[in-house]
Amino acid sequence: MTKENTNVEQLIAVILSGIEDVKGKHINILDLRNIENTVCDYFIICEGTSNTQVNAIVNSVQKTVSKEIKDKPWHIEGNDNAEWVLMDYVNVVVHVFQKHTRAYYDIESLWGDAVTTEIKTSY
Repeated sequence: MTKENTNVEQLIAVILSGIEDVKGKHINILDLRNIENTVCDYFIICEGTSNTQVNAIVNSVQKTVSKEIKDKPWHIEGNDNAEWVLMDYVNVVVHVFQKHTRAYYDIESLWGDAVTTEIKTSY
């Protein structure tokens, strides 16, 4: 395992922790590494129940990643309306949706060739 793989795996674990800290729902990891011409290696997709929770998830991920591994997103998009916020950590892109927006765009189907891992939560 290369140092980069270890760093990406650690980043994913810390992002998941940030999502789970504020009870983000229906968390999936899409492994895009075996798909040609992708913009990153992984998507992490989750949802919140309101604008407030979507923003809380985004803030929690940012704080947790910053604190645990001293990293910050290269770019964040969608904070204004909090229907779909994209957080770009270069190799890992986090998509935080509201339920209806996630259903509408259905990213998991668009990236159907990706290996998907569903994260079980206890809440």
